[in-house]
Amino acid sequence: MKPSESLCAAKLRNDLGSVTIGREIVVLEETVSTNNVVQQMAAGESPEGLVVFAEHQSGGRGQRGNKWESAPHKGLWFSILLRPQLDLKDSGRLTDWTAKMIVATIESCCLVEASIKRPNDIVVAGRKVAGVLVEMRAQPRAPHVAIVGIGLNVNQTPSDFSKELRDRATSLAIVRRSRIDRHRLAVELLQNLDRAYAEFRGR
Repeated sequence: MKPSESLCAAKLRNDLGSVTIGREIVVLEETVSTNNVVQQMAAGESPEGLVVFAEHQSGGRGQRGNKWESAPHKGLWFSILLRPQLDLKDSGRLTDWTAKMIVATIESCCLVEASIKRPNDIVVAGRKVAGVLVEMRAQPRAPHVAIVGIGLNVNQTPSDFSKELRDRATSLAIVRRSRIDRHRLAVELLQNLDRAYAEFRGR
């Protein structure tokens, strides 16, 4: 793997400009789960909009405790710390908002048609390409904490998926038949999420 193929927190932060989502970025080489990392950081002074990427997750997870495969340096695996004025029972609104922004970014950045398979999957060419996991935590006398986890398959080849998933999962590179610039895709996705979150909070 070339060093240039790794995500760089400083470059991502610089290219994002003035944003809430992405105002602080951490890139880890490996962790169990970015949702777990953000949950730990949320207990401190980490600001809303913190984003933690991992080049590989050893225990990434999806809905209902399903394991999420994250081939090293092949996708975008990250979690966002938010503090929305939202009841715990309404967390599905965050899932829906996130999924819509992933679809919009895939279509605008990669020129690939995508759709949402509710409640939390994004599908391309009939196969899963991304998933969303929103976990909310109640906070006494403060807005609830929401951790928005996103897994997006970007540059995997079929051999990067387990035999169990090979017929049900895909990547943007497989569909496009060409390698995708992960940095550019990450910047566009974070910018789209940031703009949409401002509107989301204004409701």
